[in-house]
Amino acid sequence: MLLLLAAAAWVGVGYVLTSFDPRASSTTLLAGALLLGAALALTLAPLLWIGNFVRNRGIAYRGDWGSATRRAALVGLVVVLFVLLRAQGALSLPVAVFIVAMTVLVELTLSLRR
Repeated sequence: MLLLLAAAAWVGVGYVLTSFDPRASSTTLLAGALLLGAALALTLAPLLWIGNFVRNRGIAYRGDWGSATRRAALVGLVVVLFVLLRAQGALSLPVAVFIVAMTVLVELTLSLRR
């Protein structure tokens, strides 16, 4: 089911990228960024779960889907921020490193809470 949603999101990304000009409308830019982030997050969630499943030698622990979904959502959020900042001309290396560092800090804080 999750992969079907990811495929639909990727179709939406393809439609927005081929049909609309993001420079003409900020709504199109925002919709494209959100669709791209959602498509990437929906694609990564099962892949991250499978990676965790393989790392645990075939044992699925309670909460593995939650952590995989959280990590995929963080990656999707970073992609949305990068796309929006790049479109505004405000993306630079220090800003990108700060966003990635904050994402890593959030993930470490939430994963060490157990």
